[in-house]
Formats: sequence, C-alpha cells, structure tokens
Amino acid sequence: MNVPLEPDPSISPRIQFGTELRKFRLSAGFTQKKLCDAVHLSVSQLSMIENGHRSPSPELAQQVDEALGLGTALTGLLDRLNRAAAQLPLWFRPWLDFEREAEVLHIWELAIVPGLLQTEEYARALIANEPGVTAEQVEERVAARLERQKILQRPKPPLLCVVLDESVLHRPVGNPETMRIQLDHLLQIAQNSWISLQVLPYSAYGTVGLLGSFMVAELPDGAPPVAYIDSQSTEDRVSDRPEEVKRLVFRHGVIRADALSQRASLGLIKETMQRWTT
Repeated sequence: MNVPLEPDPSISPRIQFGTELRKFRLSAGFTQKKLCDAVHLSVSQLSMIENGHRSPSPELAQQVDEALGLGTALTGLLDRLNRAAAQLPLWFRPWLDFEREAEVLHIWELAIVPGLLQTEEYARALIANEPGVTAEQVEERVAARLERQKILQRPKPPLLCVVLDESVLHRPVGNPETMRIQLDHLLQIAQNSWISLQVLPYSAYGTVGLLGSFMVAELPDGAPPVAYIDSQSTEDRVSDRPEEVKRLVFRHGVIRADALSQRASLGLIKETMQRWTT
C-alpha cells in the first residue's frame, strides 16, 4: 500500500511521523508489542517514536513499511520530511520543532525582520546576499522560510510577543519597494489578536538587547521553555538550560518595558514606511 503523505509545516516532523505510524499500526490491527516483535524494537522505543519524542531512522521506517505492508508510505514520508528540513541551515533545524510546538513565542530582533514575519521579497533579498549561495538555493530557502510561516495560519496559532529595534525599520534590504511592502506587511499582521508588535525606539537609549537577537518558546503541557540565540556561530544556538532561558525571558521583559506601546509602534512603522515610499 502506497499512501502519498506530504510534510505539514505546521506540525513537528517527529510528531507527524509518529502520528502516521500509529494510524497505520492500528489500521493493520497491530498492537505495539506485535509491531515491536516484527521490527526488533522495544515497546518503550516505539512509544517514544509514536508520541513524537524520538526521531525515527530510515531503517526503522523501511522495516515498519514491510511489516505493515505499506509499500513505501512511511519511508517516503520520512524522506520528504528530511528533504524539507534540508532547505534550512543545519544549525537552525533543531529550533524548528520547538517553534512549531510553541504556544507562545517571545521574539527580540535587533537587525532584521524576524523570519516568521518576512515577506517573500524581503526574505529573498536577505538570502541572496549570503556568501556562496546559488540561485537555486536561494529559491529553495525562500520557500522553506515561507513554509515556516504556515504555523501562523493554524486555527490556533502561537501567540507572538515581538519587539523590534527601530534600526530594523531603517536598514535597507532589497530596495525601497521591498521595504515599503515589508513594513506594510508588519502593519497588517499586527491587526491579529494573537500578535503583540512593539518597536524599541532610539529615544529609549535601550542597551539591554545590544548583545543580539533571540527567541524564547513557551511549550505546552508544562514543558520547560527553550531559547534560540542568534549569533555568528553555527553551533549551540538552541538552549534549554533553565538559567540561561530564564535570563533571556527577563531581558525580553526589560526590552519590552522600554519599547513603545503597540499603537505608538504602528504609528512609527507607518511614518517610516513613508520614507520608503518617497
């Protein structure tokens, strides 16, 4: 049996794979123990995979396909999930699951519009300037970034608490039209009840956020929060260390306290958009 399953960017790949595996197992009338005996896996390991707590291997996907008579349903899904993730930088991939699963995202951005809020042309202009990237890679990475944004189209999207440094509004990316459209997009998306969008103005003389941008994800079911820390390093950008995450949450609160209200922030964005219009 071949079932064409496609990656859902709004769902963690581990959870999507585990959910599909469980559906197929139950449809075939297999208990966890019966499937485990067939693929030489422990019940606890299978349970972790079905619950999305452990990533599957290609070998396991193939064994389950054979045991349940699925053709290449699960191996094909896993391959597509891996290829979808491959369009994003290696150091960013560990963050994706937390971003998809988050109930609340606290975002501080010092330099550019956050990826979740970027327009297609703004994202393309940024990615095209990366050293060594090919035209084909640019389009693949732009598509992957837009796929990430589909978590905002869910019936219940994560709550976004975003603070942008004022420099984000003034830094040229692409051309003036790219900037005008991007700022207009910020104005439009800020109308949603699930987003708080504020700007830290130059006049606040804020220095707490100058060390760099970061995001903190509040996760469901009482799971501890996780942070993504932006830097030039290609390693250790995702942290679940309690003390480090706690400090970042506190810093976000301090930055937000110095920022303009949402009404005043949108007014500043409108004012800056006029600059890019003229």
